Amino acid sequence: MKLSKQLLLLSIIAIGLNSSCKKDTVEPDSPLSSPYAKTYSGEFLQDYFSLQCDIVRTTPGFLPSMAARAYGYLGVTAYESVIHGIPNGQSLEGQIQGFEPGSLPVPDMNKKYNWAIACNAASAQMMRYMFGVNLSSDNLALINELEAANKAELSVSVSAETIDISENFGLELADAIYDISVTDGGDESYLDPFSQANPIVIPPDDYCWVPTGPQPGPLTPYWGSNRSFIANVAENTQVGDHIPFSTDPNSEFYAAALEVYNQVTILNSPEEVTITEYWADDPFNTCTPTGHTFNIIKQMCAEANATLEKTAVAFGMMGVAENDAFISCWKSKYDYVLIRPVSYIQQHIDPNFSTVIGTPPFPAYTSGHSAEIGAGTKVMIKLFAEANGDYTFTDLSQIQYGFAARSFDNLYEMANECALSRYYGGIHYTFDNVKGLELGFAVGDAVVNEINWPSNLQ
Repeated sequence: MKLSKQLLLLSIIAIGLNSSCKKDTVEPDSPLSSPYAKTYSGEFLQDYFSLQCDIVRTTPGFLPSMAARAYGYLGVTAYESVIHGIPNGQSLEGQIQGFEPGSLPVPDMNKKYNWAIACNAASAQMMRYMFGVNLSSDNLALINELEAANKAELSVSVSAETIDISENFGLELADAIYDISVTDGGDESYLDPFSQANPIVIPPDDYCWVPTGPQPGPLTPYWGSNRSFIANVAENTQVGDHIPFSTDPNSEFYAAALEVYNQVTILNSPEEVTITEYWADDPFNTCTPTGHTFNIIKQMCAEANATLEKTAVAFGMMGVAENDAFISCWKSKYDYVLIRPVSYIQQHIDPNFSTVIGTPPFPAYTSGHSAEIGAGTKVMIKLFAEANGDYTFTDLSQIQYGFAARSFDNLYEMANECALSRYYGGIHYTFDNVKGLELGFAVGDAVVNEINWPSNLQ
């Protein structure tokens, strides 16, 4: 459904019933005598991430690393806005970096809150903050319209006092989290994505990355030094060196490049080309890789009729995972500054070689797609699947870009296809993808296991 139609429908619903959004009864053991977060639908929060996708796609400067950060802070903000309405829920204060004890506002224990209204205000405000001065007037209007339509629907039969204190809590929370975000190393990176003001010097050695397009330099070369949500996650999830670089035709590295060359020029089937294009997730044409992964978990939430409780936890977990996967992956990229297959092949195998899709403007090792889908997969498995990854799922997220839906019976299978897509496209060596998945899985495990997330979600 188009956003304009959604807003029209929400306006109509706001006049009438709101039974899909709030139950009439208050559970007697609810904190602060406020209805639990699980008594609200998560649909309105899912709509924010649909809008985030569109804004990422249409906002200058929001390339994959910046997009992951924006999704990350929106997810964490949504989580914190409802955590006091989740039984035994624990704030991220003291659990993730930057969120020191006392850094976030807390509800007044003597007042009644509507967690959906709080979440609505906090999510809208954080979206406005994340896109900063590059947020267009049209996109700002879309955020404001969605916020107003949600508020109208969520406020039916709610007292003016509860509306005010809930909305104010959400706004104060977003302000506090934004203040934390500006010190993480990625603030306003969208204004200089290639760090022209502080360019990195890539060594001239044969193994090193060289530009593959017209960009002024490699993308976000210092991203691996950003403050992650989980302490030391970048250092603790590194996967070690790639196979030794060599230009010797008898070497293992030459064989890895030749494998890419043969796959692209001889072996690629129409299905493998489709897989390449399906997972390409090009910035400014799509939501970026992180947006694709968020669209998948958003669809899982929608299909499960997830409450606000489960939706907010899912987006909070995924936000931490995606943000930290990009930081860890970017550390490896600029620790090794490895040459891309297209450059190596053109220099040492076939000067006329071209890839199926464009090569991104940053080093090869490890694969960003593999890292982010690996981290995201661990979150999906924790919330929706069997421990072995079994989960029957049809990804509908790319229909909007003209692709047919793709179906999977196992989430690890889906992650592997995403990683392989970069090999089929000539973008990565096989070892980039294998090690990228390993790195991403390690980040995802840290997110799932090192933070005290609410359990028994409804």
